[in-house]
Amino acid sequence: MDNVNKVKIQEDLNVKDITMIIKDWWYYFLSKSRLILLTGILGGAIGVAYSLKKKDIYVAKLSFAVEDDKQGGIGGAMGLASQFGLDVGGGGGGIFTGANLVELFKSRSMVESTLLMPVIEKNKTISLAEMYISENGWRNKWKDMKQLNNVQFLAGKGRENFSRSQDSILELIYRDLSTNSLSIIQKDKKASIYTVEVKSTNEIFSKTFNEAWANVVSDFYIDTKSKKARVNMAILQRQLDSIRGELNGSIRGVAAANDRTFSLNPALNIQRVPSVRKQVDVQANTAILTELIKQTELSKVTLRKETPLIQIIDRPIYPLSKESFSLVKGIFMGALTGSFSAVLFLIFKKIFKDMMI
Repeated sequence: MDNVNKVKIQEDLNVKDITMIIKDWWYYFLSKSRLILLTGILGGAIGVAYSLKKKDIYVAKLSFAVEDDKQGGIGGAMGLASQFGLDVGGGGGGIFTGANLVELFKSRSMVESTLLMPVIEKNKTISLAEMYISENGWRNKWKDMKQLNNVQFLAGKGRENFSRSQDSILELIYRDLSTNSLSIIQKDKKASIYTVEVKSTNEIFSKTFNEAWANVVSDFYIDTKSKKARVNMAILQRQLDSIRGELNGSIRGVAAANDRTFSLNPALNIQRVPSVRKQVDVQANTAILTELIKQTELSKVTLRKETPLIQIIDRPIYPLSKESFSLVKGIFMGALTGSFSAVLFLIFKKIFKDMMI
């Protein structure tokens, strides 16, 4: 019985202690309510200033589907082509499918190639890199940097002869875009449909970069996937032209030899040997030419099968959707952040003060 009473008394004391602590903190914060309120008002004012200064973000979205026929070769095409040391089927395989295609879009080479594409601004053709530099006011920041004053990115110019400064600036733009502006999403991994999204403070830049980016990657993707089939077809075409030339020469040789042996004495058959040899060449070249024509046609069909189809579903159109930092949001976020910061400061201050007593 005594133990039960002791437990009950202890529980009462714990409840009283907790209640006292809560009251103590409540009255403490109540006494500092003016500071918390002022800090909230200051934070709200800062939020208003930020919302007025913050530029609207323009969002350009482009969606596309990839159709890729993975069946390389037709029937016995691979076996027949192997006689000529060729690989008719195979193509680019699956090197750029699913997540790999997403990584291809995000690669530095694709983004930087897009930055060098042309765009028209104020009736003047410039590169997207120059437009991005101008939009972000980087030229003003470079006024005191002599090595950057004359750096230009001409539209359509390759980067083979770029200076170290140009490479560094392109790298900086790439990092900034990759971190804040570019995204590619495959909503369903079972479907080959992708959405490319570009965000920036310039509506023209967002739309133009979005479309140019998709075109650059599309061209590279198609070229890579069909490269082996195109190389094989080019080899077959060269062999076909060569054999056709040999056959034409053999036919002319037979005609010339027959002219020389016309009305020849039957007893002099040795004079007919060159004509017979030429006829053998004609027959051999005719057989080879027939097979090469067959292989060339097969390679053309294979090239069509190995060339993927990228179909644009939706393109960005003006006006683009905007992401704005509204005045109400600025006031609310600023006031909340200011008040919360004040509360945290007061908590740490009181704890430190109590520890020092």
